[in-house]
Parts: sequence; C-alpha cells; structure tokens
Amino acid sequence: MTFLKGMDISDLAEIEKHGGVYFDRGIEKDAVKIFAEHGINLARIRIWNDPYDEKGNPYGGGTSDVKTFLSLAKRAKECGMGILADFHYSDFWADPGKQTMPKAWRSFPYEELKKALYEFTKETLELCVKEDVIPEYVAVGNEVTNGICWPVGKVPAFDRIAGLISAGIRAVRETVPSAKVMIHLDNGGNKKLYENWFWEYFENDGEDFDAIGLSYYPLWHGSPEDLEENLRFLSGTYGKELIIAETSYPFTLADYAEYETYMSGKRKGMAIKPELLGNCTEPFSPEGQCSFLEKLTRIVVDHPCGKGIIWWGGALIPREGSSWGNDNAIEYAHEKGPGGNEWANQAVFDFDGNALPVLDRLGRIVDSCEKCDKVKI
Repeated sequence: MTFLKGMDISDLAEIEKHGGVYFDRGIEKDAVKIFAEHGINLARIRIWNDPYDEKGNPYGGGTSDVKTFLSLAKRAKECGMGILADFHYSDFWADPGKQTMPKAWRSFPYEELKKALYEFTKETLELCVKEDVIPEYVAVGNEVTNGICWPVGKVPAFDRIAGLISAGIRAVRETVPSAKVMIHLDNGGNKKLYENWFWEYFENDGEDFDAIGLSYYPLWHGSPEDLEENLRFLSGTYGKELIIAETSYPFTLADYAEYETYMSGKRKGMAIKPELLGNCTEPFSPEGQCSFLEKLTRIVVDHPCGKGIIWWGGALIPREGSSWGNDNAIEYAHEKGPGGNEWANQAVFDFDGNALPVLDRLGRIVDSCEKCDKVKI
C-alpha cells in the first residue's frame, strides 16, 4: 500500500500574504512544490464554515473558508498530491478544548443541526467535484474527542455526537464515494480514551468509516510506548486505516520574537518551551526532529493498519501580521489572547524559510512498507 506522507498546509496562503517565502537548498520556490519534490503525497487542509465577524472582518489563523480550501487544494493537486479535507464544523478552530458551533447554526434544534451539517458537507464536496479537486480523504470533524458542535454534541451526549458525525459521513458517501472517511481524535497515546470513545460511537449507531486519525504530540499525548499500545489495540479491534493525522517536533528552542515585532506586548510565544519537556526525549534540533520522525514512523509501519503520518504546521514560519487569530476571533472562540505564532519552532522550515532536513526524511519514507526494516530514512 502507499504510505501517506502528509503535510498540513492550511495556513500557507496567509503566511505568503504577509511576506513568507520558502527556499530549498537556497533556491526560492513555492512551498507546495517543495513539499511535492520531497515526496509529500498528501495535503491536509482544514475547512471552517464562516471565519468572519458580522462586519466581514476575517478571524485570521489562515481564514480557512471554503474558498481558501479550494485554492490550496488546486495547488496541491497540480503538484500531484492527494487531499485530506478536514471539516471543523466551526467558524474557527475546533479541538478537544473547544468545538464552537457555527454562528449560523446556533439556534438550530438537534434534527435541524444534523441537516445543516449534512448540507454544508455535501455542498462543499460538490464544489470539490465541480473544481476537480476531489479529496482522497475527508475528516468529519477535527479532534472530536470531546464531541462536536457544542453544546448539542458535547460528551457525554454520544447519541447526538454519533448522529452528527453520521450525517457528515452520509454526505461524503453520497457526494464523493471514492473518498475515505476519517474520524479524528487527539491524545494518541491514550488507549482507554479510544476504547471508550469508539465503543460509545458504535453503541449509538454511528455510521461506519474507513480511517482513524490520531493526533500525537509527545509533549501532551503520552510516550511512544503508549502510542504503540493504542495502535495495537485499534489494529486488532477495528481494522481501520490508522493515520497520525497531526504530529510535529521542535527543531530549536531559540526565540523568534524578532520576526513578530508587531506583537510587542501581545505575543504568545512558542507552545513548546524548555520547561515543558514532557515525553520529548529527542534533542530540540534539526537532527532531533529527524530522530523523532524516524522513531514515530517505525511505530506506525509496524502495525498492519498503519497507513501514514501527517506533519502539522510545516509551513508556519513567523511573519509580522500572521497570527493564530485576531481579537475578533478570540472573542468568538472565548479564547485567551494574545496572538502570534506558537508553532514556528516546530515547522519543517527554519525561521527564514529554509527547508530543514526533516522534510527530506519524511519524503523519503518508502511508498510500500510492511515491516520497519524496509523503511529507509
């Protein structure tokens, strides 16, 4: 089978808008072309419903509306990459800590909410068909560990969680039947969480799907051994494709404040700091990034259902004006500020946009690998 070597490119257009440029061996190139030339074969791109305030001002963070999704998908397809369409079903970031319902849906009762989710999914995918950017994978929700479209679909309301996700799955099956459906949770090293979640989902008549996506960041999501235990359980229990839908690792602990001078007094800084080591056992260096990836790859391919790895925020170089969200977005999501780029030291480019060794390593994972000793990194 083809091993998925993925990159989330959702923020790329915004970074380019604010002056971000990318280099491979000293030559300036389109970042998407750099990815493709290094063997990346899947682009993960998120979709927000309406990432604008009532005055039409964007929330930032990539402004990941359908138009932006289609534009990035076309660029990826032109470079020969497949697409993973990542529906958030929110107007801004959705993750285990927040699944904020789109503004337009907030007054809907449950049955009407299911219909709206179904229609948004179907209409978006119909545009994909029209624009000839049919995705190979569709994630119905993003890190839905604690539910979807809060408060209606919030844990422990698994009857409604299963109903909402199933509505999205039906829309995918009807519109792009060739696409594989993914359900994506975070905390990839937490076997008990996955065991309970999927038991509840199927117990509440959740529609079948094709792939389980796992986020695995060693700072938050357990040890490599924890991840391996969970993959063994999922492989043996469900037989679905297993994809690390999000991962990353720092290449430095050096600050990048000089690149975000506009954030003076409001800058959040990097998510992984020296005092937060967690299960990060590899050095925070370009070589450490490669070592982390090699170990993670060997864990994934050692399982019969292990299908691929997707690096999150690979192009997130720090640039003035580019932020995870502006003041309007923070108010919408009930998040605490400040803004800025939290991920720049976990990208696959350095702060000046030069490709790092880990990009070449990820791209050189062999396309067909059944055993770890066949992985050439």
